[in-house]
Amino acid sequence: MSMSNHAGSREGGEPEVVPAAEAGRFRLLQMRPRDPEEAGRTATPLELFFDLVFVVAVSVAAVNLHHALTEAHIVEGLLVYAVIFFGIWWAWINSTWFATSFATDDWLYRLLTFVQMAGVLVLAAGVKPAFEERDFSLLIFSYVVMRVAMVTQWLRASRWAGESRRATQLYALGIAVAQVLWLLSLLLPEPVSFVAIGVLILVELAVPIVAERQGATPWHPHHLTERFGLFTLILLGESLLASANAVIVAIEEVDELGPLLWIATLALVVTCALWWIYFWSPHHRLITDYASSVRHGYAHYFVFAAAGALSAGIEVEIDVLTGTSALDPLIASFTVTVPIAVFVMGIWWIALRHQRDRVVNTVVPTAALLVLLDPVLPFPVAVSAIILTLVVVVLVARAPEEAHEHGRMEA
Repeated sequence: MSMSNHAGSREGGEPEVVPAAEAGRFRLLQMRPRDPEEAGRTATPLELFFDLVFVVAVSVAAVNLHHALTEAHIVEGLLVYAVIFFGIWWAWINSTWFATSFATDDWLYRLLTFVQMAGVLVLAAGVKPAFEERDFSLLIFSYVVMRVAMVTQWLRASRWAGESRRATQLYALGIAVAQVLWLLSLLLPEPVSFVAIGVLILVELAVPIVAERQGATPWHPHHLTERFGLFTLILLGESLLASANAVIVAIEEVDELGPLLWIATLALVVTCALWWIYFWSPHHRLITDYASSVRHGYAHYFVFAAAGALSAGIEVEIDVLTGTSALDPLIASFTVTVPIAVFVMGIWWIALRHQRDRVVNTVVPTAALLVLLDPVLPFPVAVSAIILTLVVVVLVARAPEEAHEHGRMEA
């Protein structure tokens, strides 16, 4: 399909291809399936803008998780964070999947993308009530707004979807039914509503699986994995920024700068190591069918959530230094090491283990376990930075074959 063509209509409802020169400015492109082998497919400026706005909500969720943890509301804080992050991640990943299959970048596509961005900003405003009052009303309303925009996108795509038509219709129907159920859940009393949230999360997760079995949508491995990688990159950057800001604020509240500067250094080292581990192995070759793409995408929930929570843990450690945390120092250290361990294990499971390198498949999971146990060691957090640095050294020494081939080609 030529992207310079626009969709009109003939008698009988058949789409008409109108040359761009003859089309009006507000004509819409035919939302046909994208070529899954399209050369040079990369993230667009709109997709990057979309990612940045979603990270705003992640940042707000991390800030509120930090407050919950430092006040020793550990279980409640983690549960609320998990639910909120699901809403952010699921809206993001669904839009990303749609974009890799049907993105047209015409004015209506952009407008509906902006609607989703507005929805996630409203969702960010609902994070604090969810943490402090267990009030999920604003979160649910904003989530429904984002998902209704996706229903519109899927319905539009169904007109020209060809063999994927049945799948696009099921996506639209499944998402629409789920949103009605989300709104009805607001009428339930509090104990029952929490159970309903868990059930509805399962319903949302099931929609793509059911839809794809009825007529697969095309997906572009390079495009998908690039989007995942870029979002991870932005999350790590946001986490590092939040940690740096926390250090700057705390400078005036501590008597000795040494421990604070040490935490700042460790935060940088750890974040850089996590970046290195994530991007060590190319991901696009790992999704060869729909089942593998589902595993790849769904597992990223834990990677993304861990990256978002890392800054909360760093800030908790800083609160311990400044004497403003209700947590025991040992427990506070776990708020840093658990996100690191989850991130490392997540990336190992998603990408690294498939390299079938025995050394890597031994070192990385072992490192994740040692990081998890770091708080019981004499120098909590510091040991994590050393362990991750050693992991990076191992990865450099055992670069995947594709990296060696690329290097030889450049030489």
